[in-house]
Amino acid sequence: MTEQDLSTLGPVDFLVIEFPSGHQNFTGEIAQELLRLVDAGTIRVIDALVLTKDEDGNIDATELADAGDLGELVQLEAQLAELLAADDVVNLANAMDPGSVAGVLVYENLWAAPFADAARRAGGQLIANGRIPTQAIIASLEADEALETTGA
Repeated sequence: MTEQDLSTLGPVDFLVIEFPSGHQNFTGEIAQELLRLVDAGTIRVIDALVLTKDEDGNIDATELADAGDLGELVQLEAQLAELLAADDVVNLANAMDPGSVAGVLVYENLWAAPFADAARRAGGQLIANGRIPTQAIIASLEADEALETTGA
């Protein structure tokens, strides 16, 4: 990334998507949706890799270029910055179950970059952010609905 890119950098997030070993598919619908987000200018992929954690907890990290048949994801390979360090990989793999495979995606939220840039120019700095897991939102809504149904 150039100095200009860094001065207008939007928020950067990561995702770790886990699959049972042998059931991962990074070239189907997931790849299509990821490419749609990139093509629409919603996100910019900064780094992507595949993590494998065997039953003994041993971790293998594979960069996208070395992950075999990339299908449509081959379009992203030239854009990747390989940002994640070995310590990052270990920390991400700690969240994985033994005997699983995970796709790791580090991406810039391009849609938020103009706001982030304006905040920096105004002298502001991001001091906290977070994400509420979708599963938690669904569980909360279902619990509220159950209370309404039972009249409690």
